[in-house]
Parts: sequence; C-alpha cells; structure tokens
Amino acid sequence: MIRGSIKVDTKICKGCELCIIACPQDVLALSVNFNDKGYRYVELISSACTGCINCALVCPEAAITVYREPKPAKKTQAKV
Repeated sequence: MIRGSIKVDTKICKGCELCIIACPQDVLALSVNFNDKGYRYVELISSACTGCINCALVCPEAAITVYREPKPAKKTQAKV
C-alpha cells in the first residue's frame, strides 16, 4: 500500500476544513490548538494517509505539502 504524509504550515492555515472534506482517507482534523492569527489549524490524525494530494489541491492558502513514500522495489529473481 502506498503511504504518504503531510506537513501543514500552521502559521497560514485558516482552518477552512476544505482539506478535511476532500480527504478520502479521513485522516485530517482541526487541531485543538490555535495559530498566531487565532485559527484552529489542520493536522494529520492517522497514519493511513496515501499521499493522494487532494488536500493540497483544495487548500486556498497553499498551506499543505504532501510527501509520498516511494513504492517498494519489486524483487527480481535471477535467471539461471
């Protein structure tokens, strides 16, 4: 299974929740903490992220960076 992760720039996130709605894995939620501007920011709450980038595409503030782990290399057997 493909794994991913996100990094949220908490200083510019306004907590609009568009990314939470767009996430097919339901791994995003608003933090209980607030940023310097008084907004609750989004955070990753589960390791089930697939790195699909839906959250980053809908973010109006471009506050989300998505990282996707590389696929594991296929094992090849040497022909004898």
